Amino acid sequence: MNKRARWCGTFSIAMLATLGATAALATPRPVAGADGSSMGSTTHPGCEGIDAHACLDLALQAMGGREKLAGIHDVQLDVIGHTALTEQSYRQAPFITSYERDQLTVDFDKGRLLEHNHAVWPESDPHQAEGDVTLIATSQGGVYHGKQGDAPCSASDLDDLRATLSLAPERLLLTAAAAPDLHYANDGWLRSTPHSALEFRWNGQPVRVLINAFNHLPDALERTAAFRDFWFAWGDVDQRVYFDNWHLFHGVVYPTNQVEVRNGVAWKSSQVLDAIFNAPLDDKNFAMDEKAAHASMQSPGWDRPFNGKKKIELAPGVELYRGAWNATLIRQQNGVLVLEAPIAPSYAKAVFDKARSEFPGAPLLGVLTTSDSWPHIAGVREAVAEGVTVYALDLNRPLLAKLIAAPHRLHPDALQISPMPAQWRTVSGRLEMGRGANRVVAYPLRGASTERQYMVYFPQHRLLYASDTLAINPDHTLYDLQLMHEVVQAVQREHLKVDTVFAMHEGPTPWSEVEKLVAAAGK
Repeated sequence: MNKRARWCGTFSIAMLATLGATAALATPRPVAGADGSSMGSTTHPGCEGIDAHACLDLALQAMGGREKLAGIHDVQLDVIGHTALTEQSYRQAPFITSYERDQLTVDFDKGRLLEHNHAVWPESDPHQAEGDVTLIATSQGGVYHGKQGDAPCSASDLDDLRATLSLAPERLLLTAAAAPDLHYANDGWLRSTPHSALEFRWNGQPVRVLINAFNHLPDALERTAAFRDFWFAWGDVDQRVYFDNWHLFHGVVYPTNQVEVRNGVAWKSSQVLDAIFNAPLDDKNFAMDEKAAHASMQSPGWDRPFNGKKKIELAPGVELYRGAWNATLIRQQNGVLVLEAPIAPSYAKAVFDKARSEFPGAPLLGVLTTSDSWPHIAGVREAVAEGVTVYALDLNRPLLAKLIAAPHRLHPDALQISPMPAQWRTVSGRLEMGRGANRVVAYPLRGASTERQYMVYFPQHRLLYASDTLAINPDHTLYDLQLMHEVVQAVQREHLKVDTVFAMHEGPTPWSEVEKLVAAAGK
């Protein structure tokens, strides 16, 4: 089920989703001259005849000078932006978006960040679209600060803090200057303009800075990284951050607009409305609960452990394991089906191991992956690595093929270490699996919001698995009425008799209760 993601820092303020194909990430290609001839990989447009450090000096001067940049001890930014919800869109590109307004303070001297975030999440239930979050993050951990106290921030928040302190526009060139391995990379085009590329290693990985040949400003940075937000499922992610809309603030030429592209997807855009450098900071504003901050440092990110103890027997041989992402084992006459492989390959592997321990000697017949939401398919790579057949919706096959092909060299998983071809079974209509009491039938939902999901029906038990559609709020209302409305329509269309329904994020619930909730909310 769609949940709010938290982003922090200069690189994580919500961003633009409407760039064209020219934003696609790629290694800069050799620059061509005005007559179409190649300028070669050693031309270094705008920096001809000088070494990488001298080229960097030109960029420093273009931004106001090394001393001016080094003299920025802290910055306060008023920022507005939006994000393409690539991990949560039901129908893929063009993606639905979220919006936010941030009051951001970055203290470079003490390595800390304070962000007051007002988010607008149009996908939410009516009257629940807006919310406020305060993030405090330091190298010793971070928290979400609220009226009820402090809660640990995410691992990706801490990663974003580290990137902000070193790779934000105020610090990028200074970080490059301090790198012992600064050198030229291949020159390239950026938005039809020739650029020199400077490269250095940060956090163990290469970072490229693209220097405009005409004005020497750093127009973009590029790197390949393994992220711990929703992009972690894609392994080695190519990132490009564009810097644009340059303004003069306090003697510094500063890019007020940033657009972040990941794996060719225009993901985020932010616009600085105002910037203040070196304002007095009150340490009290950065105070946080030490226990919660310490807990944030222990976060595994999205590579979370599977809890095999929260078992609910839905029927003999049908075992639901509850968690933030549910998984279900279905014992059939000739083996075991696994319903969902979410979150991470390690999580899926633990589910598979549980199937083997619960039903010794029974082979894994297949994995049913019923949704396109990226956290829900992350474990499919493990299924492929183990040679298990994957039952995937026809519309999701292209996305899953990209997931299987995604490189994971930075943090190799089983599929990266031992590549295997995927064994697919495509769900394009009614598809029956197995025989006997635990026979199941897959049905594509095909609704406007559920187009890329399929439900799984247990005829003998009048039991329905509703994919990523059912979640009941604490006030006993539906999280998203439209989703369950479309499930009800699909049940009626297929003439199914249902007594109980469960889903990715909800346990067994009487079908009659869900029908009443849908009917009541639809009035």
